[in-house]
Parts: sequence; C-alpha cells; structure tokens
Amino acid sequence: MRFPLLLTLQASWLTVCQATQHYPTTWGHYDLCKSHGYTDEGPTWYYMACQPEAADMTKYLKVFLDPPNITCGDPPETYCTLENPYMCNNECDTATEELAHPPELMFDFEGRNPTTFWQSTSWKKYPKPLAVNITLSWNKTIELTDDIVITFESGRPEQMVLEKSLDYGRSWQPYQFYATDCLDAFTMEPKTVKDITQHTLLDIICTEEYSRGYVWKNDKTVRFEIKDRFALFAGPKLHNMASLYGQLDTTKNLRDFFTITDLRIRLLRPATGATMVDENNLSRYFYAISDIKVHGRCKCNLHANSCIYDKERLTCECEHNTTGPDCGRCKRNYQARAWSAGSYLPIPKGTSNICDHISLLFLQDCECFSHSNRCSYLEVLNTVICVSCKHNTRGQHCQLCKLGYYRNASAELDDENVCIDCNCNPFGSDTDRCNGTGYCKCKEGATGAKCHECLPGYLWDNGCKSRVCDNELLRCQNGGVCVNNIRCQCPPAFTGLLCEKPRCENEPGGCGGSDSGQASLRPPGLILLSLLSVLGPVFLVEICWIL
Repeated sequence: MRFPLLLTLQASWLTVCQATQHYPTTWGHYDLCKSHGYTDEGPTWYYMACQPEAADMTKYLKVFLDPPNITCGDPPETYCTLENPYMCNNECDTATEELAHPPELMFDFEGRNPTTFWQSTSWKKYPKPLAVNITLSWNKTIELTDDIVITFESGRPEQMVLEKSLDYGRSWQPYQFYATDCLDAFTMEPKTVKDITQHTLLDIICTEEYSRGYVWKNDKTVRFEIKDRFALFAGPKLHNMASLYGQLDTTKNLRDFFTITDLRIRLLRPATGATMVDENNLSRYFYAISDIKVHGRCKCNLHANSCIYDKERLTCECEHNTTGPDCGRCKRNYQARAWSAGSYLPIPKGTSNICDHISLLFLQDCECFSHSNRCSYLEVLNTVICVSCKHNTRGQHCQLCKLGYYRNASAELDDENVCIDCNCNPFGSDTDRCNGTGYCKCKEGATGAKCHECLPGYLWDNGCKSRVCDNELLRCQNGGVCVNNIRCQCPPAFTGLLCEKPRCENEPGGCGGSDSGQASLRPPGLILLSLLSVLGPVFLVEICWIL
C-alpha cells in the first residue's frame, strides 16, 4: 500500500493553490527557516519559525483492523442492500480482485466508477455487537489542519467513536461521539460544533448530526470539525490567525488537542435504517468505508519546513541546529541555551529560537537565571549545565529547588527568594523534603503543613504519640491507672491495653482452674448474697441446710 520512496511533503504548485484556498494569506506560510542578508559586519543569516506545508496525511499511515479477520470475503459472502432487503446480488470474495474489499481501498484515489471501498463482514452474530476498531498510525506526531472526513457506503453507523492518541497508541482519548440517540447510546446530551465556545473547545461532545439512517442516501460523510474549532479564535473566515497562533503558543492543552500520533475509529453499531433489526436478513447490516481524509503536517516544533518519508517513517528535516524526529532537542555542541520550540509570533515570520553553538558560552553569560555565572559542557552527556547554583537552586539551568526547598509561586525564576525552606518538623515528618506547595510528609498521628501538630487521639511528645487513655474519661478498666496518657498501669490480676483482660486467661486451665491463682473473682459471701437475691428468702432454710 505504501511505496518506500524518499518523499518530501513540500507542496507542488497544485498543493499551494489548495492550501491558499483552505487558508488565507494571513496565516503566514512559515515556509522559510532562514534567509541570507547583510549587516554592517558583513553577510549573515536571519532565522525564522518554519513548518512543512499541510498535506494529505493518509499517504503515510499504516492501518490496523481489530478484529483482524473482520474484512469480508473469507469465506465469500453475498450481501443485500440496506434499502432493499430483496436485492442480494452483491458479492465479497478476497480471492477475486474485482470482488475484494481490503482496507487499502479506504485510501485509494476517489472518483472511480464503480466506487471502491473497504467492507466488513455482515452482522451474522446478532444480537452480539458488530464492533470494529480501525486504527490509523503514523509513528510520528502530526498537527491537524483540516476536518477529518470519513465517507461511508451503505449507511453511516448508528453508533461510533473517534479517538486520538498522543503516545503512539499506548493510551487513547475520545475526540467525539456519534449516535442516532446520544442519550441512549452514551448517556450524553446531543450537541453540535456550533454549541462549542472558546471556553468549551476542549470538551468532548456527542453529536447526532452524522448518524441518520439510510433514508438520507446522499449523506455519506462523518466529520470531525477542525476548522470550525479554529474559527472560534481566528474568526469565521480564519482571517485573524494571530489570535489562534497566540493561543497555540501559550496554551499547551489547546496545542495538544490538534496533535496526534494515531487515530482510532470505533464502529459500534451499523446502520439499520429502522428502529428494529431484521433478524431474518442480517446480510443487510455491515460497515463500508470508501474514503478517509486526514489533512495535517508533521510536527517539527517550527524548526523545519519539510518532512521526509523514508523506510515507512516520517522524519522532520530539522533546521536551527536542532535534531530528532520532531526537532525536539539541540544538536551536539549546540546547547549554549536550552532547547525551545519556535513561536508563530510575531506574524508573519515568528521567532526561531535557534540552538546556539557551545562556543558562545565564553562570549555571553550562562543561562542560569542569575543563580550562577559559570557553565560547564559535559562531553559524556552532550549537554551544558550551570555550575555552583546559588540561592538554594539546582538543575541544568538552576531552574529547580534544592531538596528540602520548594518553589516560591509568587517569585520569578531569577529571584533570589525563588526557593523557600520546607522547614519540616524533624519529629513529626518522615523527611526534610516537601512537595511543590510546601507540605511535608508526616509521620503517623502528625498533621499540618510542617507536621508540627497532632491528629485527634495523639499527644505531642517530641512527635505525636498515641493517646491511649485519659484519667478524666476513666478509660483504663478494672482499676488500671493512666500514665502520661500513653499507657494503662494494670493491677496484677489484669492485662491488656486498657486492663480489660483477666491475666488468668493465658494461664493453664483458664480462669476457672484451681491453680489459676484466681479461681473465683467473687468471695463466698458475695456468692451467697447473689443466690439469696435470686432465689428469695423462701429457700433460705434449704440453702443453709445444704451448706
């Protein structure tokens, strides 16, 4: 499906025309990373933020189906059309090229007659769900620039979820839910993209707009609207891109929202065209996709204007002395300043944030936020670090606090008071370190930001000791005496934390044995009085006679 050729994603004249049609000139193309110029000192280079042109990213993906054997044709099958259950002359056979419907046909050239498409097996196992996962993987971070469009044949699914991954498929987050009845399918109120605002742009919605039955035969597409979300910041015609770029530069969550490494289409229920499933003709129900459109560009952190496809892998051709698949770090010997992504602003050329050569360390102050004026290049790690950080700081650029200190949220990074002593109580805390808000990790019974107070039931005594007893509450039992609120001093015949257990329980024979030392806890006279109170004076003579 893919040709292992060296491809660049730089636009041809046709692509440029399409790009200018989709995006106004006020976007700024950011197609140049540097330009040659002259100063009083002689010729020089001027550096600018740059990025690859947007392109059809389906040329560079791999597709995976789950379950793997969900494609129709093995064994061969005959299908009926959804709108006419008696028209059952459609065949699918993987052994015959003209009758096969492999996944590659979701990405081939559109406009053929007859239409080519991928098709699943039919819903033969109804009422068990006909569930299919279609995963599109680029093995590269991609920035989306236009709507995701999926074209279905034989009806759009009645339930579907579009999901994204930012970590190469290790975890997934929903992009949007689709259903004929959102409340019934996903317990979500139905919404459309028109209900989204700047403040709710990152919200995940369920829409019923793209899940109608086959009555609407010409409505084949399902969309995830990227440009409508752009328009919330850039205006209806995307003329105010400076506003959008400002948000993308400063808001990581927004930038990540439009960035992917993988897409997953979860098909949960096929089109039925009615409220009830015809169990006598299940060959009417299946999924069929003729086209998937995903437009975007390689994410190169504004440090490259082209991306190559070699050995089935996309890689940025990095400029600005950067390197890596996404130009995400400085090249060797170019770590004079910390790596930083380029910036779209100011429009139209942005800011390059190039990586400087290591020799510049001797020509300018170290980037240590005024906590050190010396740097050192570590050959083994191929990096530059600040030496002898002051003001209780540490780290490559003295940007972190020493252990036992935490960041002062009200101070700038170059402030001498940027790091505050944790000041954890040595008796109440497990360590002298604290979290980012200054709270120490307390021992059992201790509480408070510095672990200098005790929880209820504990008393302070060079730390919090468990409060076992209290003479005022008389918690020690059987004559025990509370000592310093931490233990009960028991009489000889009793033991236990609160003197609640007769000591004889642990002796041979128990408390009733002759050698227990405590054969009876009541004197004989007390026993006689107890009997008298129970039996009454009527039997007193008999009792005395017996005794």
